[in-house]
Amino acid sequence: MFNKILIANRGEIAVRVIRACKELGIKTVAVYSTADRDSLHVKLADEKVCIGDVSPKSSYLNINNIISAALQKGAEAIHPGYGFLSENPEFASICEDVGIKFIGPKSDAIEKLGKKDLAKKIMMEHGVPVVPGPAKGITDPNEGLKIAKDIGFPVVIKAVSGGGGRGIRFIFDEKDFVPIFQEASHEADISFNDPSLYIEKMIQNPKHIEFQILADEHGNCIHLGERDCSAQRRKQKIIEETPSTAISNEQRKSLGSKIVKALLDIGYTNAGTVEFLYENGEFYFMEVNTRIQVEHPVTEVSTGIDIVKEQIKIAAGEKLKIKQSDINLNLNAIECRINAEDPDRNFMPFAGKIENIIFPGGHGVRVDSGIYPGSVISPYYDSMIMKLICFGESREVAIAKSIRALQEIYIEGIKSNISFLLKILTSDKFLKGDYTINFIEKELLKTNN
Repeated sequence: MFNKILIANRGEIAVRVIRACKELGIKTVAVYSTADRDSLHVKLADEKVCIGDVSPKSSYLNINNIISAALQKGAEAIHPGYGFLSENPEFASICEDVGIKFIGPKSDAIEKLGKKDLAKKIMMEHGVPVVPGPAKGITDPNEGLKIAKDIGFPVVIKAVSGGGGRGIRFIFDEKDFVPIFQEASHEADISFNDPSLYIEKMIQNPKHIEFQILADEHGNCIHLGERDCSAQRRKQKIIEETPSTAISNEQRKSLGSKIVKALLDIGYTNAGTVEFLYENGEFYFMEVNTRIQVEHPVTEVSTGIDIVKEQIKIAAGEKLKIKQSDINLNLNAIECRINAEDPDRNFMPFAGKIENIIFPGGHGVRVDSGIYPGSVISPYYDSMIMKLICFGESREVAIAKSIRALQEIYIEGIKSNISFLLKILTSDKFLKGDYTINFIEKELLKTNN
């Protein structure tokens, strides 16, 4: 096992990793920007290193400074959390080159699965269902138009090297295809240094379902069931739950085994998430996230497995002690992302000092946060205040606990989206479990999207 780990992140995920390390008896090193010098993760870590100013590029995206900090402090491993450098194959490769263990997949797996066309090809070869469309990137708009006609409109085009909801265009009419394609290709080239796009049939009203996996370095791989992440606004997840109301045990077992086989065959290791669209009883592969996810706690409380600890143990060379037959979704769990934003002003981010905060508690309630009274929500990073995870023996109990816990939260000094989260949780479609990725914007926000 490692003696010391550097956490190359900030906020609640840095706190989450530090707590897991402490429970495993591992010393921790926090890195921070000048804006985060008083942050909770800095206070909790055994050692700390300032790696740059407020700009993410100068600090949390600064590979040289992070590697230097790890070497200076004698850290044997780096946990990247999510976001920032977590899916950067260059960062993982440099860690490998200097003898620091990257707590995540190998750099070649990150690079391979980061290319959406290649990831789609891998999944197709293993019988994982994919969205209709060729598994290759296109740069010629005329070639793209021919493919789109063969698939049938509407179609979606995506940057091959894109991610996080960026670089996506929806095209409903063939006359609009060429100019939109050219615009998206130019954007992809600027943003990702790769102009190629791939083209797929547009799945118009799906659920967003993802499978959590764990794979060790000894040829063992399991999945921990699915999460339903369909409660989204502007393609960003707001509420996640497990298990999904739409998925049967047979579907979970069948698709899960295909995912495991595909990742085993490419030598994937550590934690990952395989994401799908789901409509009319059919799954359609989207992408693989080669990192821990924001919403991992719902899987943890449902299965009883500490995913972050498993990540660390796997990176240290330990075999998975958990078998697929051990995995059961014993509890229903719901996560609400509580952000500093104003729902009455089009969800404008709300930076500022938290003068006071009271966290919820009680049976079946977990809070993951990097905030305390006096903390500052910085305008330079994401606006998350906390993640509220509630769980119980049924979905109805988990919803009731979520509503009760949200009503207990008191925040002074900034605005939050708590009122909107309550609106979602008490809506008819959410209560019935038949909501899709469009229901918030089309029904709760009454937009024309």
